[in-house]
Amino acid sequence: MRAALITLFAFALAFALPAGAQQPEKFQQGRHYMAIDPAQPTSSGSKIEVLTVFMYTCPHCYDLEPYLNKWKASKPADVAYAPFPAAWDPVSEAFARAYYAAETLGILEASHDKLFAAIHKERKPFRSLDDLAQWYTQFGVTKEAFLSAAQSFAVNTKINRSKTMVPRWGVAGTPSVIVNGKWRLDVGSAGGQQNVIELIDMLVARERAAAKPGA
Repeated sequence: MRAALITLFAFALAFALPAGAQQPEKFQQGRHYMAIDPAQPTSSGSKIEVLTVFMYTCPHCYDLEPYLNKWKASKPADVAYAPFPAAWDPVSEAFARAYYAAETLGILEASHDKLFAAIHKERKPFRSLDDLAQWYTQFGVTKEAFLSAAQSFAVNTKINRSKTMVPRWGVAGTPSVIVNGKWRLDVGSAGGQQNVIELIDMLVARERAAAKPGA
């Protein structure tokens, strides 16, 4: 009897829905992700750009990092991904300078996750850029070389870009993800770390489809 009722219900539901009706999308613009208006230029050439606006001191950024690392390891070849440090105030700017100095010196890959762990797992205190420079010496650079890189013209340029682009993207907190200069999302809007990854993939697919001739 129960099986017959289930079958009858399914039959009735099929007639209740209009022909060709689809289930609503899991992620909705304006709720789970936001359009950036106006859209901002990217620096990834022909690739679809995905950036994570972060701060090393942000615990939510630390929590999201393993999900991003797993996604990054198998991301599509037409996607360019990079973290993008925010530089809102003197503290966040010091860590942003550390990020770009490490990049300049070729030690970013070796140090990035370890700095997150030093702050959030080992609870190491970093009170200044000088403290950070001393910590980075474990990666084979001198403190003086690190401080010089952190204050270089190249790093100053990237810090200025961060101060310009983060407000243009409408970022109010970290971590936030920017997809191709057009879409913004965060852990809260997406509904959790795993949803962030799923939503990135959805928006990347949308950008890929939009770039096709005749789309």
